[in-house]
Amino acid sequence: MAETLPREILIVGGGTAGWMAAAALARAVGRQVRIRLVESSSIGTVGVGEATIPAIRDFNRLLGLEEADFLAFTQGTYKLGIEFRGWRREGHSYFHPFGVYGGGLEANYTHQYWLRLCQMGEGGVLADYSLCTVMATLGRYTSPAMDPRSILSVVGSAYQFDAALYAQYLRRYAERLGVVRLDRKIVDVALRGEDGFIDAVIAEGGERLGADFFIDCTGFAGLLIEKALKAGYEEWGHWLTCDRAWAVPSAGDGRITPFTRSTARDAGWQWRIPLRHRVGNGYVFSSNHLGEDEARQILLANLDGAALAEPKLLRFTTGRRRRAWVKNCLSLGLASGFLEPLESTSIHLIQTGITRLLDFFPGRVINPVEVDEYNALSQAEYEAVRDFLILHYHVTERAGTAFWDHCRNMDIPDSLRARIALFQQKGRISTRARALFSDTSWLSVMLGQGIMPEAYDPLVDLHPLETVRERMTTMRNRIRQAATSMPTHEAFLAGLRAA
Repeated sequence: MAETLPREILIVGGGTAGWMAAAALARAVGRQVRIRLVESSSIGTVGVGEATIPAIRDFNRLLGLEEADFLAFTQGTYKLGIEFRGWRREGHSYFHPFGVYGGGLEANYTHQYWLRLCQMGEGGVLADYSLCTVMATLGRYTSPAMDPRSILSVVGSAYQFDAALYAQYLRRYAERLGVVRLDRKIVDVALRGEDGFIDAVIAEGGERLGADFFIDCTGFAGLLIEKALKAGYEEWGHWLTCDRAWAVPSAGDGRITPFTRSTARDAGWQWRIPLRHRVGNGYVFSSNHLGEDEARQILLANLDGAALAEPKLLRFTTGRRRRAWVKNCLSLGLASGFLEPLESTSIHLIQTGITRLLDFFPGRVINPVEVDEYNALSQAEYEAVRDFLILHYHVTERAGTAFWDHCRNMDIPDSLRARIALFQQKGRISTRARALFSDTSWLSVMLGQGIMPEAYDPLVDLHPLETVRERMTTMRNRIRQAATSMPTHEAFLAGLRAA
């Protein structure tokens, strides 16, 4: 069996993508395959993403990471969801929670009961039926329960951490499992003449580094996947027009909120990600609607605390590689594409790329059928994320600025148009290609942006109205009681440190 495995895998580029790949592969194939990672200490990483979605827990669990230790090293906090301020209109806000609405076996049907009550002028706001939303509002946190009978079983959470420290943490992990790190600057790629596969990468000074399989984590440059193998790039700037981001850390105000915040601005949006030692901030904007210097000033004027460094500018083109895997090279992270961090998907797309690689792990002979399937799945995932991001921009009441007028009036992908039309009828969420974002995600953003279904699922009428009222009232009270009995987020983190 061992002779069918690749003898050596070379990961080109470090950062979050490179070291996530190194850690996962070292865990999966152990010392059966030689794994090396080459990166240059003279080349910095982008390091914009600091917030994640719940699936990161699965990745850490796969590696066997101890949560308290991981959070302490990365200065991490918990994330219950994302607060959106001003996206629907100025002064309006809503929360995209993790977990589910309601509780128990009928959790996925809670919003249908709510829609029925809304038609009666009852029911209040749907946010009251989300434990994660109420916890975030109160600044509370506790660990999810494994017992499905417990209301705490519906708690869904992710992490907010320093991405550079996460890469360092995974580097230590991977090196303990035998991954060899090489400090080299890669300047060229040598292809085999007979089939165009990568034979080796060339380091500064002429050193050749060969392998059977290569993973490109060289960021936007795509040194292997694009410059050498010509994978192609599909641009989505006509839908997602933001192409710049200023990022800057700031001092915290003493309160560590268990959620990320996104605030709409005239030409884009501003993020706020609270860590233990600082707050991460950034302004994602369209350079066609706002100058870089003015965007920088707007960001600095809207920080909660003093800036701790000079802002860094990131220029990007939203889109994806047409082929994420070409011949004996697979791309991860920014080398495979870029979607702005509005829904904290950057690290997750790295994670799912690694998971798919393990599903189609190559032998010494690359199977084109498996490569095609990997690429098809990658394309579907990127397009699903793309549609979810476009939803935020397109369905809005904001008007009066060129940026938002463009977003509101632009044509959208047919796939998203169909999702919106389906939801507008009876509040139903499409089941196609939604693995990354749950019903809760689509529901919270569609309602938050102002799409109210015309009717509810007729199966709701199987239940007497009084029964629906009673269930929903009980659920709302149970959620409020559970949240108020929890420790504050800061107290929970302090308990981890003490442990």
